Amino acid sequence: MSRISIPTVEQSLDASKPLLAAVQQQLGMVPNLMKLVGHSPAALEGYLSLNAALAKGKLDAALRERIALTVAEFNGCEYCLSAHTYLGLHVAKLSQAEIDAAREHGSSDARQAAALRFAYRVAADHGRVSDTDLAALRAAGFDEADTIEIVLVVALNILTNYVNNVAQTTVDFPRLAARSPA
Repeated sequence: MSRISIPTVEQSLDASKPLLAAVQQQLGMVPNLMKLVGHSPAALEGYLSLNAALAKGKLDAALRERIALTVAEFNGCEYCLSAHTYLGLHVAKLSQAEIDAAREHGSSDARQAAALRFAYRVAADHGRVSDTDLAALRAAGFDEADTIEIVLVVALNILTNYVNNVAQTTVDFPRLAARSPA
């Protein structure tokens, strides 16, 4: 049970309702995380705006979902693991093997694996990555714009991980347990 209330869409603040309606239109549902963040219309708008902007960036949906899984596993966020496994399978069309690998910051694709190792280092080292970490990412073919986007995808996912870990948000996707919370 969530430690912070999760209103229904109808109970949500008026300023959050159009944002939640847009989520409903895009996903076909309004996840508990969105209803929870909707307690602050400004926070919901900020989250949705950054997420939408990154969706227009250089990183494809499959890599963004892989990064989300890497970060969720690192932070022990069961809500995000559950949500991004579902999205990874059904939206990004990742295989179960790739989802499992992403949870361990890996992939069968060397380029994707390099991005996930870097994303993991960003989270684990609080952004203080080494020159070697950056060089490995560049050697895998990621440029400076890609690097910035990876860092922002990590940060966006840390944001939702922290909200869910604080709230203990009720999971409304097929539930997965974190292997070992950070």
